[in-house]
Amino acid sequence: MSVERRRNVGDAIFVDEVGIEYGIHGDFRLRSAYQPIYAPRDSSLYPVAVEGLIEPHRAGRTGSPRMFFDSVAASDRLFVETMCRVLHLRNFQNIGVDGLDLFFNYNPLVNDHPARALAEIRLMSRHLDELGLAPAMLVCEITEQAADDALLARLVREMRRDGIRIAIDDFGTGHSTEERVSLLQPDIVKIDGGWFAEFCRHAAAERFFRPLVSSLHDRGAKVLVEGIEQPIHLRVALEGGVDLLQGFLLGRPALAGTIFNEEPLAIEALLGFDNKVVPLHKRR
Repeated sequence: MSVERRRNVGDAIFVDEVGIEYGIHGDFRLRSAYQPIYAPRDSSLYPVAVEGLIEPHRAGRTGSPRMFFDSVAASDRLFVETMCRVLHLRNFQNIGVDGLDLFFNYNPLVNDHPARALAEIRLMSRHLDELGLAPAMLVCEITEQAADDALLARLVREMRRDGIRIAIDDFGTGHSTEERVSLLQPDIVKIDGGWFAEFCRHAAAERFFRPLVSSLHDRGAKVLVEGIEQPIHLRVALEGGVDLLQGFLLGRPALAGTIFNEEPLAIEALLGFDNKVVPLHKRR
């Protein structure tokens, strides 16, 4: 454990020829990718944020993030998770678009020692100014995996005190339940994409989804649906009154340094509707 604490994430981070930072872990080169998050307004979707994601490369080929993280030894997980977060924070400026928020993931299981976990959060907050980032621009996604609730509540209070907003990830699966919403009182609840896709297969999906969204709104949380991959997913989400949307139908993750598309997306074109059809979210 003492060896782990002495390791310096900065020693594993390098800069390429165009100024983009990347990490090295074993045979993998780790690059930041950012997926856009949209907010519906009138007849369009507007980019308002991005989520930082890791794209692992090995032997010149892009690998699966899940397979990469599953392959990381338990003794290396804290180091790798920290390195990925640092990469996303440092590379965020390369998007070159003002006004976007940055979502980043935080897995409480990786660092479940109270003193170390709190120290990690405080260290991150202290360095935000150096990166030109304001805490209000950041949204920390707490993963759905189980963690000690008392520790998790302390971490959330610490981040909130620094001005960082909190999102619960993968709502609808595992431990991301209404009880967790009550405990953490998140600013944003992310609906799990797999759960939502299965939900959209039901004929009355629109009718049953709206009460869930309304109940989360009543708790003071905005609702983000991820995994929007088909027009039906977008339609159900919009008619349910969600605040934010993310998925391959709208925009795929793009490596840091890629030109970011700031243009709004036309909702009717995405839904495949002709101009005579008005989605329900526009009738309210």
